[in-house]
Amino acid sequence: MNYAVWLPLVVPLLAAPAARRLAEAVAPRVAAWLLAGSAVALAACSTAALALLAGAGALRLPPVAALGHLVLPVVGDGVTVPAACVAAGLLGAVGAALARTYRQRVRITLRARYAADAAGSTGGDLTVLDDDGPDAYALPGRPGRVVVTTGMLRALDPAEREVLLAHERAHLAGRHHHFLTALAFAAACHPALRMLRAPLSYALERWADESAAAAVGDRRVAARAIGRAALAARPAAARPRTALAATAGPVPRRVAALLAHPRAPRAPKTVATALAACLALSAACAVEAAHDLHGSIEVAQGEHTG
Repeated sequence: MNYAVWLPLVVPLLAAPAARRLAEAVAPRVAAWLLAGSAVALAACSTAALALLAGAGALRLPPVAALGHLVLPVVGDGVTVPAACVAAGLLGAVGAALARTYRQRVRITLRARYAADAAGSTGGDLTVLDDDGPDAYALPGRPGRVVVTTGMLRALDPAEREVLLAHERAHLAGRHHHFLTALAFAAACHPALRMLRAPLSYALERWADESAAAAVGDRRVAARAIGRAALAARPAAARPRTALAATAGPVPRRVAALLAHPRAPRAPKTVATALAACLALSAACAVEAAHDLHGSIEVAQGEHTG
């Protein structure tokens, strides 16, 4: 196995900051796709690298060698077996983290939907909770649900309530929870990708802000609604972690973006090129490592000589 297999494990340390920087310069919708897509690609390549390292070591075990019909030992060096042991341990940790993340998100979402259905009155996609504490959020599921308390409804005027509901419905229509789930799985595969969680959440909120502003046709009303909802919201609202809320994230920055004159985003070419190079390098190295391992297996099977 050549040394290309190590690069997909290191590249996320460089690519994640580049993706974060680039996301600040593009439209919110593009930023969300950029961050989630980059995270998934980098996580897939790093996990593949771990699997290849573990596989190279496993082929030296007699039962595995017999299963693969290897008549010669797999070519390797002094670090193949120790690296394979470490990779196998990390691969097991990744698998456990993925399973734990999946179970947690499913359990939290189901519990929140049951609680909302039991405590609130539902009409269509809207569930109103009889609660004086102002709060509102979008709850994923089939179908998705917008949950809002009577306290939040009283805190806003009719136009602002329309903005708030349009914002939460934009989260459901855009399936924004899938972006957060994808990033959660990616972060379980490589810890460096956790730094993309905050910028992705911000991009999703900005995406919903712009959708709400377009729905009501007034950016100033949308900005006022987001600001007032954030001021009214209770500081420690017991909302589920899988929910998306208009009052989340850096609200002053979001309000300023709504009040600013919209302009075409311009991505910095240097950062975009660096991110593209990192993604291409990570994928190419994983493919090259897989090809190299396949060649070693063919030699060990006696299909080639020399």
